[in-house]
Parts: sequence; C-alpha cells; structure tokens
Amino acid sequence: MTMADPVSLTHREAASGLLGSISLTCWIFVLVPQLIENYRNGNAEAISFTFLLVWFVGDVANLIGGLWAGLVPVIVAIAVYFCLADGVLISQCLYYQVRNSRIAARRRHSSVEAPDPTTPLLGRPSAPDAEIPHRRSRSSQHNGDDTLAKLVDDQEAGPSSWVKNVSSVLAICVIGMGGWTIAWQSGVWTPAPASDDGETQMAVGAQVVGYFSAVCYLGARLPQIYKNWKDKSCEGLSLLFFILSLLGNLTYGAGILCHSTERNYVVNNIPWLLGSLGTMVEDIAIFIQFRLYATRDSAIVS
Repeated sequence: MTMADPVSLTHREAASGLLGSISLTCWIFVLVPQLIENYRNGNAEAISFTFLLVWFVGDVANLIGGLWAGLVPVIVAIAVYFCLADGVLISQCLYYQVRNSRIAARRRHSSVEAPDPTTPLLGRPSAPDAEIPHRRSRSSQHNGDDTLAKLVDDQEAGPSSWVKNVSSVLAICVIGMGGWTIAWQSGVWTPAPASDDGETQMAVGAQVVGYFSAVCYLGARLPQIYKNWKDKSCEGLSLLFFILSLLGNLTYGAGILCHSTERNYVVNNIPWLLGSLGTMVEDIAIFIQFRLYATRDSAIVS
C-alpha cells in the first residue's frame, strides 16, 4: 500500500482525523475506570443499572444503524466492541448484585440463629450489619484505616487525583494522535472524498435507527443523575469514566463538523451529533454533582 501524500491533506481533514482518533481511543478505554472502581468497592451499586441498560440499547441501535447505512468496517467493528464492553460492565454489576445479596442473606440468617436467651447482648453486633446496605461507604472506612482509604479514594479532592485524571486524559490524546499518524502515514487512513459531503444519501431506516440511538444516549444519563441526587452522593462512581465520556463525545462531534459543514452532510449526521454533543450537557451536570456531593461528604467526614 502506498504512503499517503502529506501535502494533499488539508487542515480540516487532518483535524477531523485526529479528533476522530482521539474519540475512538476515549471510547476504547472509557469503561475501564468504572470497572476498576467497582472492583475496588466490591460492588456496583453507585452506578444506575437503568443507565447501563439504556446505554447498551443505544449502542445496539448504533450498531444496527451502522450496518444498515453500510458504514466502513472499522466503524462497525468499533460498534461491536462497544456492545461487548457494555456487556462486561453489566455482567460485573449483576455479579456483585447477586454475590452481595447472598452475603446479606447469610448474615441475616446467622443473626437470627446466633442470639441465645441467656446471652442476648452477644447477638446484637451482627444485627446492624444485616441492615447495612451492600454498598460499602468509603467514608466509614476512614475509621479503620484512614491512610489506605485516602490512597484508593478516586474522589479525594487532592493533588494526586488531579494528576491521575490529567495524566490519563493526556495519555489518551497522545495515543489517539499517534494512532492516527501511523494510520495516515501507512495509508490505512485516508480522508473521505469531498463528493461524499453532500451527495451521499443515507437510507431512511438507518437514519431512524440513528435517531433512536441518539434518544437512548440522551436519556441514559438521566437515571444516573436522579440516583446521584436521591443519594446525595457520587461515591462509588469514577470521575475519570465521565471525563473520558465527555472528551469522547466532544472530539467525536467536533471531528464530524471539521470534516464538512455542507448542509446534506450535517443533516445526515444529526443523529450522531445529537447523541454526542447533546450528552455533554448531562455529563457536565454529573460533574457538578461530583463537586457538590464531594464537598458535602468531606464536611460529614470531618
């Protein structure tokens, strides 16, 4: 395969390619922080299961729309990856839900059998444990080992958390840009023909599925926002998970607009623009909740 000619690449094509590659890298790693957070907590009760299900439905619709519209194999393969990654996170949540329910049931059973009429006080310490929700509050861990709790707490408003998140974002950007540069220099990536901007007509059915996918993406975060508000806490959620989601949506939408602003091209991509740029408002709302509830939790602990 011949090398692409750098001179023939316009600034808009380069920007579109770079932004698209960074977005792709974000989506590849977006679920990893939350998977790690759930593993550390030993549960996944901080994340709304409805949020995950609706997001999964949106990814499935996105895959169907991509196949129907005849998108390039790389985009279809990424859509398949999204569905598989969603399945991993959903499976993890179900595993912890079943496991912790069984543990709670055993504790309730043992608390009923343990007390003896002659020693009523001995059975009391186990009763509160059975009533405590499965979700293990990290604020309670400060009493046992304050140093360890601070080391593993992703929501600690200290410099280490900022360094970790900023370093992760910079690494994602470097990987995305490096991947695009290699793909372009090797000829794997080439800019789409200019004629595609306004002449290609997407199948109506594929566009309908695309709009349905956008609605799912827009609605998926609402249950999470409501859950955070109801619990008055974002404890157990990974801030980096939502940072990568915001960055992925921003670079994806910007990459589409950098490629072309022709009317037909923009109209064909409205479902994907809504699904990416529209959810940024909800991500920002979750960031505000992180800030508000982190301040509240710090006040309670202190």
